[in-house]
Amino acid sequence: MTMASQDQILRFMFDETDIRGDVVTLMESYQTAVISHNYPIGVSKLLGEFVAAAVLLSTTIKFAGSVILQARSDGQIPTIMAECTNDLRIRAIARDAENATSEDFRELLAGGTLAITIDPLKGKRYQGIVPLSGASLAECLADYFLQSEQLNSMFWLAADGQRCGGFMLQELPPSKEVKPELREQQWEHFSHLAQTLTHEELLGLEHQDLLYRLYHEDKVRLFDSREVRFGCSCSEARTSELIRSIGRAEADSIIADEGVIQIVCEFCNHDYQFDSVAVANIFAEDDQSLH
Repeated sequence: MTMASQDQILRFMFDETDIRGDVVTLMESYQTAVISHNYPIGVSKLLGEFVAAAVLLSTTIKFAGSVILQARSDGQIPTIMAECTNDLRIRAIARDAENATSEDFRELLAGGTLAITIDPLKGKRYQGIVPLSGASLAECLADYFLQSEQLNSMFWLAADGQRCGGFMLQELPPSKEVKPELREQQWEHFSHLAQTLTHEELLGLEHQDLLYRLYHEDKVRLFDSREVRFGCSCSEARTSELIRSIGRAEADSIIADEGVIQIVCEFCNHDYQFDSVAVANIFAEDDQSLH
């Protein structure tokens, strides 16, 4: 078995149908997102599935912005989140999950809900929320799209703590084929073949080899692969805004007690420190704007 294309996503379409797909495999970007947090293995694997799913869903947006997958639960992982921008920059976090012992989806996210948020840089946010009633994240995503879009979508997700991957098939609105019975036959054909995909193949095969194994008797059109990278949106400017939001009196109080205001990004662990001069400059900007 050849090594899969790492940190890349490949789009494909089936000629003469309204069915498209994407396949993604991540290693370096996935490890960067999770390795510094020392998550239990079950958390690392599930976070990998969330990251792979977010990358797959990011290909559906046609504007500058991001897709955010977030689950809240009463299980062993209270909160888990993955985000991917339209230019394929990912980040992810699991909160208060250091004592998680299970690798079972239902135990990790018991009684949970899944929120899928489309967050454009310009315009209004859109968010859909569904209960996590399936046995896997892939099942929950398929149910979400069937309910919200009334179009078939299927997902296959895998992660082993070192790599993660995802495969998506999605039915598009009628264009090339408008007859319902033929559309259904085409969907059944391509989705049935994809059901044979194993986790080992999803994580270990080159994307083109994987598609050839599944669909060598069909006409598959491949697009250029795109690179996925870890990318945190934190910055000194954003952190300054956070300090500004607590007010001058509270900021000065922290400086008096601690000597500095220290803020560590929970996604990338970047340590931002602001001394008394830096804090004074933040609020001096406000004073100048007011004047």
